[in-house]
Amino acid sequence: MTPTVWFIIATIVLPLAYFSWTLITADRKGMIAVQTNLGQGLSATGNIEYRRFSTLLVLSKRFTPGSYESKLDRWLSLAGRPEAIPLERLIVGKPVLALAGALLGLLLFTGDPNAKNLAIGLFITVFMYFVPDLLIVNKGIKRQVAMELELPNTLDQMLISVEAGLGFEAAMSRAGQYGDGPLAQEIVRTLQDIQVGRPRQEAYEALAARSSVQDLKSFVRAVIQADKYGIGIASVLRAQAKQARVKRRQRAEEKALKLPVKVLFPLLLFIFPVLFIVLLGPAAINIIEAFS
Repeated sequence: MTPTVWFIIATIVLPLAYFSWTLITADRKGMIAVQTNLGQGLSATGNIEYRRFSTLLVLSKRFTPGSYESKLDRWLSLAGRPEAIPLERLIVGKPVLALAGALLGLLLFTGDPNAKNLAIGLFITVFMYFVPDLLIVNKGIKRQVAMELELPNTLDQMLISVEAGLGFEAAMSRAGQYGDGPLAQEIVRTLQDIQVGRPRQEAYEALAARSSVQDLKSFVRAVIQADKYGIGIASVLRAQAKQARVKRRQRAEEKALKLPVKVLFPLLLFIFPVLFIVLLGPAAINIIEAFS
């Protein structure tokens, strides 16, 4: 036979032989054990609940604009991505809450059908839909404020560690280990990204993207430039720590200067009228009695 015929036979026989050998020598018990372990915990009830959740998720995503979903994901990132409120659960929960508010408004309207109850029902529906947004935004704002207050102390701690002879990543690890705030958590997450193989610059940029604190973004840009051009990290940390302390003092002074203006309106609306009533009330009563 010619070499071409042998080649055709080999292309047919060899794959079939390899496939047969794989079936014969396969560890069926091991495969069954693996499938059992993978399916463990996924009972029939859990499977039904998962399918229901998937159906609700698909329906909710169909009525949720992509830009709004991206905005929700951004708010969750600023809030630290709470484990109890992932993005999928948030997308599903918002229409469910709105539906509950609509049912409550419908009950109110059917009890006394008028324009006032209709407006109240619409307000309850819209409010229930946006309640998760308010909670996440509020949590994100508080978290970013805590990071902003924590940044100067963290930079000082990293500077001390670097001047003591540690590397920059070791200093970050120590700051994240001994810190207990959101900034320490973000530092630990950045180090974990680097350890799993993510480029150092991308990990630093992701740290800045997960925050809205401008001082932290400035620090990340300075670190990236120092790493790129070979600048000493100790000098960068010293300058950034000094700048962060100055800005913290300036923010405190700014809040102190704004305090009299903020106190003025409650003083005029609530304190002065009561004071006038207490001081001038008896005199006004005497004058009324004298002329009556």
